[in-house]
Amino acid sequence: MKAVFLDLNSLDCDDLNLAALEAEFSSFTRYPATAPKQVAGRIAGADVVIVNKVVLDRETLSAATQLKHICIAATGTNNVDLQTASELGISVSNCQAYGTASVSQHVMALMLALHTNLIPYNEAARNGKWARSEQFCLLDYPIQELSGKTLGIVGYGNLGAGVAQLAGAFGMNVVIAQRIGGDTVGGRLALAELLPQVDVLSLHCPLTEETRDLIDANAIDQMKTGAFLINASRGGIVNENDLADALRRGKLAGAATDVLSEEPPVNGNPLLADDIPNLIITPHSAWGSVQARQRIVDQVTESIAGFKRGEMIRQVN
Repeated sequence: MKAVFLDLNSLDCDDLNLAALEAEFSSFTRYPATAPKQVAGRIAGADVVIVNKVVLDRETLSAATQLKHICIAATGTNNVDLQTASELGISVSNCQAYGTASVSQHVMALMLALHTNLIPYNEAARNGKWARSEQFCLLDYPIQELSGKTLGIVGYGNLGAGVAQLAGAFGMNVVIAQRIGGDTVGGRLALAELLPQVDVLSLHCPLTEETRDLIDANAIDQMKTGAFLINASRGGIVNENDLADALRRGKLAGAATDVLSEEPPVNGNPLLADDIPNLIITPHSAWGSVQARQRIVDQVTESIAGFKRGEMIRQVN
């Protein structure tokens, strides 16, 4: 059985063990990255394709007459034409819940950094401001405790629940929003009811037509003045111009995002302006612990082994 991995560098930083995965195949070819014009040639003759973000569209799949199975080395499936794959009898599997611990701790790190003004204090210690202080300590930037604060979570799947568990350990009160566009669940709050209550809003929902620009100027204005916003879901869920404006005018005390509407932001982004206060941006790295990335490899290996014996694992079509 022949397999190709089209974009290994999006997953592996030369710190993962691929031995078990490679052992599943008689031929295993790994490509660091694959440009759109290279896809058809590279998957020709392959029985299995492993892909993270490379697009497999109708035209490409239709030409891959040998292809039997696609493993997506991620949870999102929008880069694969699932309808065409189904029509052609190509099974598709993905990876799930591999990054819960990694993303949850990243969200808490962002939350803590904002509440303790960690970055300004680090800069003050390194640029000589602390050395010029008249006393042993420097307290120029407000420090707030998480204990007793109310955290609102939008999107209560594995990630949202993971963040809620950690927040509880810090003494935070957690409230959960109703699923956007979903059925009403007891004990959860409509977004309009939740927003005025929270000191911190953390987003963990998928990007859909219902959630695009979910957090816009209107939603932010419903929040407390001085609240914080954390986004580790998808960039399009937050209106980036509206968030930048809210930070500039002091409506929000701070925000942190691990995602932007275009990644990488080759065309710039409103949130990358240098006049926005109290904003932390990380480059979609929340998921990327070595342990989480190894779990992806292990899940892909598990899915391949299941496919070979006729047992589909984490099938998505």
